[in-house]
Amino acid sequence: MNIMIVGAGFTGIQLARRLINEKNTVTLIDNDADVVSHASNRLDCAVYEADGNNLENLEELGLSKIDALVTVTSSDEINMITCSLVDAVYPDILKIARVRNYAYYVNKTSATEHHAETFSGKHRPLYGIDFMIHPDVEAARAIVSAVEHGAVTDVVSFGKDEEFELSAIQIEKESSLDGMALRNIRNITEKKVIVVYVETEEGASLPAGDTVLHAGDRIGVLSARDDVKSVLEICGTKIETLKKIALVGAGRIGTIVADHIVQHGKNSVLKKLFGGVRNFSQDFVIIDTDKEACKAASERYPKAKVFCGDATDESFIQEEQIGKFNLVISATHNHEMNMVICAYLESLGVEKSIALVSHSGFIPITRKLGVEVAVPLRDTVVDSIMSHLRGKSVTGIHTICNGELEIVECDLNSKSSVNGKTLKDVAMPGEYLMLLVKKNGSEMYELPHGDTVFAAGDHLVLAVKSGNKRVLEKFSGE
Repeated sequence: MNIMIVGAGFTGIQLARRLINEKNTVTLIDNDADVVSHASNRLDCAVYEADGNNLENLEELGLSKIDALVTVTSSDEINMITCSLVDAVYPDILKIARVRNYAYYVNKTSATEHHAETFSGKHRPLYGIDFMIHPDVEAARAIVSAVEHGAVTDVVSFGKDEEFELSAIQIEKESSLDGMALRNIRNITEKKVIVVYVETEEGASLPAGDTVLHAGDRIGVLSARDDVKSVLEICGTKIETLKKIALVGAGRIGTIVADHIVQHGKNSVLKKLFGGVRNFSQDFVIIDTDKEACKAASERYPKAKVFCGDATDESFIQEEQIGKFNLVISATHNHEMNMVICAYLESLGVEKSIALVSHSGFIPITRKLGVEVAVPLRDTVVDSIMSHLRGKSVTGIHTICNGELEIVECDLNSKSSVNGKTLKDVAMPGEYLMLLVKKNGSEMYELPHGDTVFAAGDHLVLAVKSGNKRVLEKFSGE
């Protein structure tokens, strides 16, 4: 693909780097000379100093030849206006805008939902933006997913009813997996599992049958959702029921997370965790230092207990007995402090923690601090954008292992070179690992085997090394 990115900040550079690694043609634009110089020294692509909201400038830089436009400047208005300008003249170009103003995101989302019939036809998308990405929404979704899975590990779910899960688990010293070759795992469990990757201090890899596991290794295990508990126990991970949750941070992300946790519908997170809300104010508390944020939270969640206090104040923590909670979620705007809060509260007795961090570079640090789950804000945005840039056949993408590997969901179309072939016929050892197949017409995923035959319309889930465009082209046919 030929992609133009307007905005060469952290997100723009990270996005460009991943697209370049996949052999895409990338043009990066920013109106700040220093930012342009910084990006030019770090990327192997065309980087220009220009105003991204000037259509003539974009046309001079090859706008008419691109397949997609991504706007990630620090200004929501410029991101939206640039997409609208381009859409007016080049409607066939895919346009993606990142916005931080929640009102813009809500307006577009609600308008699209309420007038779905209009926007599903030939009518142009609202503001001329095909996909609007909001960092807080993406991060909040990741946090809620971690809560729903008990905050034991990073989890990626598959299927309408989440029938399969890929869990990132650390092998403990007392685990029976310590010193075991992968091919021998079937000797200690009857559960059908696939070890998708092995992550050590040297990096991540797609394993083979003779790969030997060691205590301290972090592995990705795919299994049926009902079997996850058994898999965790084999790895030596203790399973604790979450009965009391503390949310630190009543800002935008905290509010979105709290909305999901305290909703009173059938899918309420609390009902999933506790089997029904008992003494709600004791089960879920919200902590923030900002009085206005606390007042708003109290009005929004009348059945939750809201504290206006400092989560690093030991006397406050002891007085309110926060150390007895099962889980703390730190989702303040201070990402470094989130790590400190989680580590501190775990030292006082909290069993598990989830920290919002700025990017995946902090994940190794959070692990050393004992934080169970770290949600990298900027990486969730890049992942979301990438999933829309992979072509129509690619329906989802999840970056894992510090960006070294990707879990890709894609549909087989009629042009795919694997149609009519079996998995063993198209195997590429070390290049990819086929995880799940949903046959055309079926609602359920199944674990594939060597004789699984691929056909157009099948939906696949596979693990690949980041940037391996050859594998994606092989299956997607694009």
